[in-house]
Amino acid sequence: QVQLVESGGGLVQPGGSLRLSCSASGIPFRVYTMGWYRQAPGKQRDLVATITSSGNTNYADSVKGRFTISRDNAKNTVYLQMNSLKLEDTAVYYCNARFGVSSNHWGQGTQVTVSS
Repeated sequence: QVQLVESGGGLVQPGGSLRLSCSASGIPFRVYTMGWYRQAPGKQRDLVATITSSGNTNYADSVKGRFTISRDNAKNTVYLQMNSLKLEDTAVYYCNARFGVSSNHWGQGTQVTVSS
């Protein structure tokens, strides 16, 4: 059974930082492309960042230079370091694991709220 468990969300002031973690089980983690997506109230779920099995990264323009995605294959964990947080970063953040076109898994999400 595939499980993706996110942690690290919370309430932070504008300009602050958070680090999200996603621990995966039930998949050969190292071959999967891992990603973070977010969904604000009333909006669609959007890409934040992805990291391939070889370590190539991709970021949404809105987070470039502020967020960093990384992975630790020994721990089956992907991270999202979020710095210089803005009000508009408030959303539920979801972890995603994808391999090819037939294997696509989601975590339950973790709330990130940026507020003064």
